[in-house]
Amino acid sequence: VCRMERLLRRCRIRNSLVRECLAECLGVYILILFGCGTVAQVTTSQEKNGQYLSINLGFALGVTFGVFVSRGVSGAHLNPAVTLSLCVLGRHPWMKLPFYTFFQIFGAFLGAATVGLQYYDAILSYSGGQLTVTGQTATAGIFSTYPAEYLSLGGGFLDQVIGTAALLLCILAVGDQRNTSIPDYLQPLLAGATVLVIGVSMGSNSGYALNPARDFGPRFFTYIAGWGDDVFRAGRGWWWVPLVAPCIGGLVGTLIYEMLVEVHHASLSPEDQPSCQETTEAKSLELKGVEPSVGKSA
Repeated sequence: VCRMERLLRRCRIRNSLVRECLAECLGVYILILFGCGTVAQVTTSQEKNGQYLSINLGFALGVTFGVFVSRGVSGAHLNPAVTLSLCVLGRHPWMKLPFYTFFQIFGAFLGAATVGLQYYDAILSYSGGQLTVTGQTATAGIFSTYPAEYLSLGGGFLDQVIGTAALLLCILAVGDQRNTSIPDYLQPLLAGATVLVIGVSMGSNSGYALNPARDFGPRFFTYIAGWGDDVFRAGRGWWWVPLVAPCIGGLVGTLIYEMLVEVHHASLSPEDQPSCQETTEAKSLELKGVEPSVGKSA
């Protein structure tokens, strides 16, 4: 035991930013492993082993456990839109934004790669040996989001702005101890519940990515793993919408909550006011990105 403890001590990383980035990477990895893994199972079994609700539950629980894994180290943003919103609020250093974003995307890429390896045989069997982005047996939608056939780019952009705004609004409310005092251990569960309710209410248009890392990391994996550049052309060039719209939606949701609720809290005495670090930790429950089976039809 002592030898193992000494070995583990040698593996400790002293740089706090590196530790935070690795925690974000692992948290997003868990999110994608469970979320996209659920989509893979439902899709390749042709809904014999799960249905649309299974996908919503898979992503919701993926968010929950991703938050549990990383929140004590990095605050469990797990979403560039969340990190950006916290930077705008002054609750997270702008200097860390590019590092958090890169490792969130990298974690999503690794999660998608793991699902791709795990379900490789099933994917080929389902699609007749072809890795396709569109059509009845498309499998690219297992990993990233694609719009329904009826959805315009403008409609999809609005869909992602509204969904991510709702996400940030609810996450900020969950972390706002001056609004409703929620036990610390329940906050990751409520973050997952937020993703679940968004999925069951807003998922059919485009798979409710709500998270640039959740969508782009797996999309890049499919690009290099054999699906080709169709992953960037499908849906009338849809790929940029889950990158841009969630960032705007996150800021919109943050502004709505701050202006309509938080700014109106009674002022605290100086000795009762939380530190900047405490505020950041309380506010930075994660977020997700999700994707139902609608993606495979685009």
